[in-house]
Amino acid sequence: METYKWSSDTLFILLGAVMVLAMHAGFAFLELGTVRKKNQVNALVKILSDFAISTIAYFFIGYSVAYGVNFFSGAETLMQKSGYELTKFFFLLTFAAAVPAIISGGIAERAKFNPQLAATFLLVGLVYPFFEGIAWNQHFGIQAGLKAAFGAEFHDFAGSVVVHAMGGWVALPAVLLLGARRGRYGNDGQISAHPPSSIPFLALGAWVLTVGWFGFNVMSAQTLEKISGLVAINSLMAMAGGTLAALWLGRNDPGFVHNGPLAGLVAVCAGSDVMHPIGALMVGAGAGALFVIMFTLTQNRWKIDDVLGVWPLHGLCGAWGGIAAGIFGLKALGGAGGVAFLPQLLMTGMAILIALGGGFAIYGVLKIVVGLRLDPEQEFNGADLTIHKITATPERESNW
Repeated sequence: METYKWSSDTLFILLGAVMVLAMHAGFAFLELGTVRKKNQVNALVKILSDFAISTIAYFFIGYSVAYGVNFFSGAETLMQKSGYELTKFFFLLTFAAAVPAIISGGIAERAKFNPQLAATFLLVGLVYPFFEGIAWNQHFGIQAGLKAAFGAEFHDFAGSVVVHAMGGWVALPAVLLLGARRGRYGNDGQISAHPPSSIPFLALGAWVLTVGWFGFNVMSAQTLEKISGLVAINSLMAMAGGTLAALWLGRNDPGFVHNGPLAGLVAVCAGSDVMHPIGALMVGAGAGALFVIMFTLTQNRWKIDDVLGVWPLHGLCGAWGGIAAGIFGLKALGGAGGVAFLPQLLMTGMAILIALGGGFAIYGVLKIVVGLRLDPEQEFNGADLTIHKITATPERESNW
């Protein structure tokens, strides 16, 4: 019977890992559709390469930093419990690798390739698992201290703060240190439009992410006996709320419409197991509105050239989701309880500080040592030709 349980749990979490792995294809196509045509190949290669680097960093360093577990035993030991611990690593790796995938969208079209791979290794090996261990593995006794002081620990069921806020707030220093794409903002204050190269590919990426997100959230239970249909319905409601808010505030803009469900899903991760579905709808709608408003302010007023809007989408909506779990998860608002507002606020603030500190440190050092961005001629030619020596589509077909 125990063998059956471990086999079932292994299959369950493996399905979740595969669904979240598929989300990385969504990240790739979302970026491909948003950037200009001369940078499409770079978007695809960058996401896949970042995932491979993340795998190495998390296997050898990051997972041990977060959970104190390594895989240097013999295969006979690793096979115990149907290999559940190995599959759990795979599942959590797909979360860790989302951090550089998020950053990739912010620094698109002008970042050097190899320095970003180095940043990925350091972020997934050290910065991300440092906070992951605090939030999900009781490191430094911070969670116990919050429970003693406020009666509840910090609650982040599927990573609104641990994954998305961390990724978004690390991306902000990277975007600021890189600077805007050349020609994006004129000296006279004018803004040059850089429209998406392919709305269909952008939409494809958003849909792949949306479908995979139900594995991201529901499978965060990690064992079959803890699965909850409430998580699935709350994810669905938040997705709908985010879409409709972005549709309305974005005035039917397809870019906003397809990022709306992502904003809602980012925000609902933290409290998806404790909120009432109506609460999840409100959290998702709030996130969709927050994304449209803050993306517009970031690009047009503050002139921060965050290409895919990853700071508002993941950084701000993730932080909103972490805090909202402490509001809409309360029994007074129809939630399941077991959460409190102040632990959510304090730990969200801690995540932001760690992400900003890690982001400025890693990208600041890389900027000084090797440089972060392509030179003007390389940027003009595009990352596809400059880095990969090929374009997404040939200028002309061969005649033979």
